[in-house]
Amino acid sequence: MTSIAEPDYWALLGLDPGSDGESLKSAFRREARRWHPDLNGNDRQAEERFKLVNEAYAVLSDHDKRIAWEQRRNGRSSNQDPFASGFPDFEDYLAVVLGINERDVPSRAQPFDDRYHHQNERRPTASPQPPPPVRAQENLETTVALTPDQALHGTAVNLELSDGTLIEVDTPPFSGDGWRLRLEGVAPGGRDHFLHLQVVTDEGLRIDGLRVLYRLELFPPDAALGCAVDVPTLSGTVTLQVPPGSSSGRLLRLRERGLTWGDKQGDQLVEVVIVIPAHLNDDELALYQRLQELSLDQGRL
Repeated sequence: MTSIAEPDYWALLGLDPGSDGESLKSAFRREARRWHPDLNGNDRQAEERFKLVNEAYAVLSDHDKRIAWEQRRNGRSSNQDPFASGFPDFEDYLAVVLGINERDVPSRAQPFDDRYHHQNERRPTASPQPPPPVRAQENLETTVALTPDQALHGTAVNLELSDGTLIEVDTPPFSGDGWRLRLEGVAPGGRDHFLHLQVVTDEGLRIDGLRVLYRLELFPPDAALGCAVDVPTLSGTVTLQVPPGSSSGRLLRLRERGLTWGDKQGDQLVEVVIVIPAHLNDDELALYQRLQELSLDQGRL
């Protein structure tokens, strides 16, 4: 029989067991910055360590998860063995085999054995009560807008759930636009709630770690022939030379126009997106028809 040792989350964060919440937050931020892939040249080992750091914080910051983790690491003592004095009931059995708490086991209106015992008896029964209606309008996701600086360093977000519960969530450092953070079991009924991070400036610059992303919309003639266009950056507007023959999806790099962390600075990536005007006049339609004819003629050659 083999087993996988539980990682020492305290040691991963460089903390003594039982450290307080502030020390835990500080250590998490320090280690997350240290091992973030953007700061380690996409090193696979750094990426795995970064995932472990996030896993360690998720477990140690949650009382129930931390207790369960400590029990798995230390093993159960003999007087905690539910089979020491005979077989337990079904709920206790599930708690041991599945590693769940008794409150997680759904209650039954009638035990299985009782139903089996009376299966041949015919007695009038009341119609079962219908289940409560599902609240389709219940919000299980909240969009949170962050500034580039908040996304880079991480910040505390105060969130009010649909049942009025107030919680504080620390966003991870180097987060980006479009990230979804899962808050496990905090919504009514034990459901998960998600934070959808939005990190976009007024100029349309999207933040992703140290990088900045920007969609550059061009008309077909400009993309085909090339053009010079002004592009916003975090430090002001710059002129970008778009090469001829640029198709949608082409990425143009503006070096060191991203966010700065220590001696590292990210780049800005400009994505070319070709757009067609919604309304074309007769001359423009004639030109596009001629282009279509030329492309068909080339296809026949």
